[in-house]
Amino acid sequence: MSGDASLPPPLPPRLEAVLGIGTDLELRTTLQHIVDGAAELTGARYAGLGMADPGHDGLVEIRKADLGRAERAGIAVVDVPILVEGGEFGRLYLAEKLDGSQFSDSDRQLLSVLAAQAGIAIGNARLYETARQRERWIEGAAAVTTALLTGGADDDALLTVADRARLLADAAAGVILQPTDEGGMEVVTAATLDGGDSGDGDIVGTVIAPGSPVLVQLLGGEPVFVDDSATDPRLTSPVRHRFGPSMLLPLQAEGRLIGTLALPRRRGERPYTDTEKLLATQFASQAALALVLADARRRRARLAVYEDRDRIARDLHDLVVQRLFATGMMLESTQRRAVGDDKVREILGRAVDELQATVQEVRTTIFALQQPPADAPTTLRGKVLREAAGVTAALGRRPSVHFTGPVEHRVPAPVAALLLTALRRALAIAVRRPGVTRVAITVDATAVLPDGRDGVRLTVYDDGDSGDGPSGAGSGTTALWQAPLEDGTLGEVTERRRRRGSR
Repeated sequence: MSGDASLPPPLPPRLEAVLGIGTDLELRTTLQHIVDGAAELTGARYAGLGMADPGHDGLVEIRKADLGRAERAGIAVVDVPILVEGGEFGRLYLAEKLDGSQFSDSDRQLLSVLAAQAGIAIGNARLYETARQRERWIEGAAAVTTALLTGGADDDALLTVADRARLLADAAAGVILQPTDEGGMEVVTAATLDGGDSGDGDIVGTVIAPGSPVLVQLLGGEPVFVDDSATDPRLTSPVRHRFGPSMLLPLQAEGRLIGTLALPRRRGERPYTDTEKLLATQFASQAALALVLADARRRRARLAVYEDRDRIARDLHDLVVQRLFATGMMLESTQRRAVGDDKVREILGRAVDELQATVQEVRTTIFALQQPPADAPTTLRGKVLREAAGVTAALGRRPSVHFTGPVEHRVPAPVAALLLTALRRALAIAVRRPGVTRVAITVDATAVLPDGRDGVRLTVYDDGDSGDGPSGAGSGTTALWQAPLEDGTLGEVTERRRRRGSR
């Protein structure tokens, strides 16, 4: 007896080829080949594979031809279940043979073999796809962490998280919501797929009002999964009608709720799989921890800047100002002893004035160093200094700024706002004037107005071409603005031209 007598007969070449399809790890491609092969091997006009739970793998029904039309025409359909891990994944269908004959037992047996092969292929493809998804989400979380720990402002960090999550989840938008003082949640950042219906122009600022059924879960740090945002009664957002399946994931680390990451897909798109929900939830936890670490890093860097500025301010005050003040006293003493020499007294007087002006500028610089570098100034002094700094690039040097009197305490907010408006207008004119090499700003909170009322006076001097004199050059211009302190009544800014060399 031959040793080969116990071996099964070789499979037909076409069947062997179909059974080898299971080696392909891409699920959709594998299933499409199985459907096509089933129709080809059995001579069926129609073939299809329907999923019992389409959302599980993100697939819809796969067909070779319009199986639905055959079903509507009343054509008998042969079908077998596809089992994966003990559960029914779906069913493999055949309908109407091309030669008009009926499906034989051999055809049914072949269909069962193909269904078994499909089950194996689906199991392998699921494992492979899960591994690929996990790898992408882990790489994405690592990239976000790196970007946040080397990035800049808080808004940029939130946008980085939203955009990367949108890409990983294949979502229409990545949205960050944060709690509001009123007890709701507001969209503070949105990264969208395009500028169309899902554009972020009217998404940012959208509020989930207090009392929304989903809000309790979000504020409690629980993930929320929605099959259809437009019809889910738990959602009350005015833009929910644009979206379908959605995940709302807590950004929570070290017991601190930073906000919620929402990942909505468009209406009609496939629902999120269980694997995607798990990976996205893990990503949100890692991103929240990265946000906390990045915020701590920024705070440490800001503290280091504050400490450095304090040290410089102390050095300026303790060394530079004291020495300048001592030098000024020496000059004043020398001036008093220079009896009978008016020219020397005049020169010493100018030197004392320059030293006093320098001391004032150094003190102004000390105050500027004490302002938070990344925050908008809240005091009148700080706002004036910011306006002066804003024209530095255009002028080529920073304007000098002098304050007289307790401007913070004497000048009320409405008058301060008008003063800043006048300052901006005067600086804009000075920047456009030709030949400007020096601009001096003075804010005097101890001024007495012509009518005798206490007031505040703003003076902006520049040494540019005022158009006065034969050459029209170098005469200098002073813009003057003043207002009473008790109300905001004021006149227009007036300008007074100075001749060359006048003080």
